[in-house]
Amino acid sequence: MGLRWRLISALWLCESQIEVSAALNELFAEEYRALRPRAPIPPIDVRFRRFTSLNTTIRLREGQIRASLSDLLEGAPEPVLRAIAHILLAKLYRRPIDASRARQYRRFTTSEAVVRQSERIRQMRGRKRIGPARGEHYDLDEVFESLNGRFFHGLMGRPQLTWSEYTATRLLGHYDAAHNTIMVSRVFDRKGTPRFAIEYLMYHEMLHLKHPVKHRNGRRCVHSRAFQDEEQLFPELEKAKAYLKTL
Repeated sequence: MGLRWRLISALWLCESQIEVSAALNELFAEEYRALRPRAPIPPIDVRFRRFTSLNTTIRLREGQIRASLSDLLEGAPEPVLRAIAHILLAKLYRRPIDASRARQYRRFTTSEAVVRQSERIRQMRGRKRIGPARGEHYDLDEVFESLNGRFFHGLMGRPQLTWSEYTATRLLGHYDAAHNTIMVSRVFDRKGTPRFAIEYLMYHEMLHLKHPVKHRNGRRCVHSRAFQDEEQLFPELEKAKAYLKTL
């Protein structure tokens, strides 16, 4: 492509983005008027940005409303964008969120097509810090393979295993499907941690690998019946859950 055509394409893209931004600003202004009919409408600046997920943010700075929407939402139907505008503005001004708008947004973001696109974007744009699986007291690779043989006939492919960067006590473990990674909190990598506790946590995350999250009627099903039934097979389930509560 020659320089002239590159300049024309860049100019067309710039004009297109300006038109999209103006349309978004107008849409947010209409939703603002519906939410606060007597208040003057402040300057509004809404833009799509390259986030790694379906993030949306809104702030009131120096009398101006500034909102950022993930570019994953660029193809969303107008009713969905209006629902997003309503939800963000209601949160900003601490107003009740209309239940039908919330359902509309949830149905869109949990649809199979959007979920798959979100996973692809996270894989391409997101960064995952992966540390060694071997800790000071426990080796996650060894724990995984031990459970793999006992409960899964050794057939489960091993994902990337990593300890958390910090000693987290709120998020004890997590399976990240986008990066095929199981993260375990460093709070378990200490001398006093009973083996059954870290085994249960790893087993729980392995079940997430085996039973992926499903979406039904606009809702995420994280722990399906099959997941829960299989979790009950862990022999020291209650002891492990009791220990995790102490953390």
